[in-house]
Amino acid sequence: MQKLIITAALTGAEVTREQQPALPFTPEEIAIAAEECVQAGAAMVHVHARNADGSSTQDTESYRKIIAAVRKRCDVIVQVSTGGAVGMTAAERIAPLALKPEMATLSMGSVNFGGDVFMNHPADMEVFLRAMQEQGVKPEFEIFDTGMLTSIKRWLKKALISSPLHVDFVLGVPGGMAGTPQALMYLIEQLPSGASWTVAGIGAAQLPLGVMAIVLGGHVRVGFEDNVYYRKGELASSNAQLVARVARISRELDRPVATPNEARAILGINTKTAYLA
Repeated sequence: MQKLIITAALTGAEVTREQQPALPFTPEEIAIAAEECVQAGAAMVHVHARNADGSSTQDTESYRKIIAAVRKRCDVIVQVSTGGAVGMTAAERIAPLALKPEMATLSMGSVNFGGDVFMNHPADMEVFLRAMQEQGVKPEFEIFDTGMLTSIKRWLKKALISSPLHVDFVLGVPGGMAGTPQALMYLIEQLPSGASWTVAGIGAAQLPLGVMAIVLGGHVRVGFEDNVYYRKGELASSNAQLVARVARISRELDRPVATPNEARAILGINTKTAYLA
């Protein structure tokens, strides 16, 4: 079984400091959180940018500052979001790809998101894909429901993408597929041959689905973007606390945790991208 890749989704676009006082906003805060997560066992950090007032932004300069601050503190795969926040335009969302990050998310369809709709028009999805390919960015295909895997298979058939792929099952979003063991098992069975996968359980689904991934050979995403609690009624003290728990469980199950360079090899990221400064 491959070593476990732990991704820390540090900030997200929607979580507030009222919900989680330890949420990192500024580039330096995000960089400190990233370093703590690497020390706890993370190989990748998934980042969203925020303005000084906490509002979400896809501004290229904001991401440039975040990536530079992270790189000063630690060697970690920095995965930028092209999801942005609900309501952003495709042009806004695609902007950080100009920085040539090692990896970026690519959402594979529209989904109800609580009281909102997260729109991903098929034409926009292909634009995002082509931009990632042109910039040498490894995509992580975000799957909120089963039809999105069907879209991946259609892209494979059309030769828009090629194996091996890496997907992230985001389970438990209100309006998306449930954060249950049954849902995860169904999705794993539908995966294209040779694909690797991560699971991001939302809220209370984060820990049980993460443990399942450890046992089943998948990878795990934790962090404040998806879950602000350590256990019911107890806020997590940091993103690193959530990472450390998964790393500890994985080691107890005799599955070693991947370093950033080991994760690059597993994901097919052969050389570290020279980020534009």
